[in-house]
Amino acid sequence: MDTTPSRPVRTYPHGVPCWVDTEQPDVDAALAFYGALFGWDFEEKLPPGAGERYVVASLEGQDVAAVASGQGAPEWITYVAVDDVDASSRGVPDLGGQVLVEPTTIGPPGRMAVVRDPQGATFRLWQPGTRLGAQRANDPGTWNFSVLHTPDLARALHFYGPLLGWEVDPDLGAGMARVEGYGDHLARTVNPEIDTLQAGAPPGFRDVVAGVLEEPGPARHTVTFAVADRDSAAAAAERAGGVVLSTAVTEWTHDAEVRDPQGATFTLSQFTPPEGF
Repeated sequence: MDTTPSRPVRTYPHGVPCWVDTEQPDVDAALAFYGALFGWDFEEKLPPGAGERYVVASLEGQDVAAVASGQGAPEWITYVAVDDVDASSRGVPDLGGQVLVEPTTIGPPGRMAVVRDPQGATFRLWQPGTRLGAQRANDPGTWNFSVLHTPDLARALHFYGPLLGWEVDPDLGAGMARVEGYGDHLARTVNPEIDTLQAGAPPGFRDVVAGVLEEPGPARHTVTFAVADRDSAAAAAERAGGVVLSTAVTEWTHDAEVRDPQGATFTLSQFTPPEGF
């Protein structure tokens, strides 16, 4: 009789980023880089001869991200969970955005649409089937956060608010979008101690789902991975052929922006909470 405690099934309500993958011209090279950096294991999801590849990365048996074949500029892509991808896609043009790829069934895993917001940031809507999203997040070596960079916060929220339910609460400070009720969802489905763990955090912090930063430059979504030690992880990225573009220290994190060997950028983030948190 197997007495191993079962892991909670992580699910993602409407409006919550749920999955990340990267499209790369040389999939094997990408697997070598990210395997060395994060210790990921990999499983091919498409049959030989399919003409393209989709390789899911796991850490200790739980799916965390994926590497796919792609011919464009390499990048990390964020997927946001929606209840009905067809209904959500129909609402995109009215909010000033564009549906670049109409809702498409990706076999049993789910249905997807590719969307561009009014300022040019692209992301994907995901209606889950068998693939609910990342099975593990926020631990070292896993996806931690996705961040929307936008030159006009008010205009961005006019799009993401009605479409996904995102709100930016001034009490949380700059850079955080929340979906009301997400903290309650996490407490019910993943970690019943979430309130205790987040004691001392600002009201509404438990509902945070993404970063939103108003800054000059092209609108885009970026991806952050948690690490136990930023400096060690940055050094590992360089040994594997990546380039550390910048480092930063915030009140809560030590970060490093990295470019992988094929050009996709991402952030490594070590959580360093204030004393007493």
